[in-house]
Amino acid sequence: MGLYDRYLALRRRFHDGAPPEHVAVVLTERDLLEQGAYETLADVLGWAFEYGADRVTVSVSVLDTAVVSTLERELRAVDSPRPVAVRTPDDTERADAPVQVSIGLGGKREFAEAVRSLADGVDAGRLDPADIDEGDIEDRLVFPDEPDLVIKTGAERLSDFLIWQSVYAELYFTDVNWRDFRERDYLRAVLDYQNRQRRFGR
Repeated sequence: MGLYDRYLALRRRFHDGAPPEHVAVVLTERDLLEQGAYETLADVLGWAFEYGADRVTVSVSVLDTAVVSTLERELRAVDSPRPVAVRTPDDTERADAPVQVSIGLGGKREFAEAVRSLADGVDAGRLDPADIDEGDIEDRLVFPDEPDLVIKTGAERLSDFLIWQSVYAELYFTDVNWRDFRERDYLRAVLDYQNRQRRFGR
């Protein structure tokens, strides 16, 4: 770690604000085609837990569904300091692990599946529409936890990421491309989060 990186680490360490407990990273399949992309991801997972997170969600948007199986294989092999749960469009079992990875399972689709499940319950007489609330939707999401901080590299867009869960998240966009993302960039994101006053929609 260089001098500037140590300076950022000290600033974060002695900052009064709490670090994000749940960090989300939004990637594209193109990000992961870059040389060293998976090593960068392993580094980011390590930094996240080192600097106070207890959960990380990684969302990979996919335009070409033919690459999903390749991405799944590579992402399952990433050197992670904590257990990993990987979900694809064909695997919508609820994810519950310190590291959660979504490959091509967009927020719109996840939300639509939850609504469809509720509709089936109403149709079968198991649910009264008047009693349905936010918790009923959250109980049916693949990724139920709400991130505190969402990091997107390279562009200011979320790419259909966790539409329901990230409604109150703090968003951090950086011009740094994924291949060039370093520890100092992660620390800047955390410090930016700590300097904000979260309003949770208020």
